[in-house]
Amino acid sequence: MPPRLEPSDAEWRRVSPKQIGVELLGSVISIVVTLAVAIVAFNLGAGWVALVAAAIAASSLVMAAFVPRRVRAYGYQLREDDLLFRRGLLFQRFVAVPYGRMQLVDVNRGPLARLMGLSDLKLVTAAATTGVSIPGLTEDAATELRDHLVELAESRRVGL
Repeated sequence: MPPRLEPSDAEWRRVSPKQIGVELLGSVISIVVTLAVAIVAFNLGAGWVALVAAAIAASSLVMAAFVPRRVRAYGYQLREDDLLFRRGLLFQRFVAVPYGRMQLVDVNRGPLARLMGLSDLKLVTAAATTGVSIPGLTEDAATELRDHLVELAESRRVGL
C-alpha cells in the first residue's frame, strides 16, 4: 500500500516563535523604505509615485498584522518515508518530500534570522514544485535536522 499523502495524526513540529520577530522586522524595514520613497516622491512633485508607494506601505502594514498567525501555521512532520511540510492560512499547502528524492539539504542564515539565532532549512529535489524551505528553525535544530535528513536520503537512495 502506498504511503498516505494526507497529514497524519502525528504531532506537528513548529518553527521558533522568534520567526515572528524576523518577519515583523522585515515588514517594518519594507514599510519604512516605501514611506521614505513616498515622502521623497511627494516632495519632488511626483504625486502618483507617492500615492503608489503609500499604498504599498499600507498593504505591507496590513500584511504585517497576519505575521503571527502565518508563522504559527508553519509546521513539519518527519514520517516514515518522507518529510511533510505545511504552510498557509487561507490557502494551505502541504508538501511531501520523499527522503530518497532529496538532492540537496541546505541551511541558510539571512542577516535578520542570524540576529535572532534562526536558520532556514531548504530541501531540493529534481522536481521544481517540491522544493521546500522551512523557516524559523534554531541554528542547532536546523543543523541537526539537516544531518538527519542527509543520512535518511543516503540510506534511501542506496536501494534505488
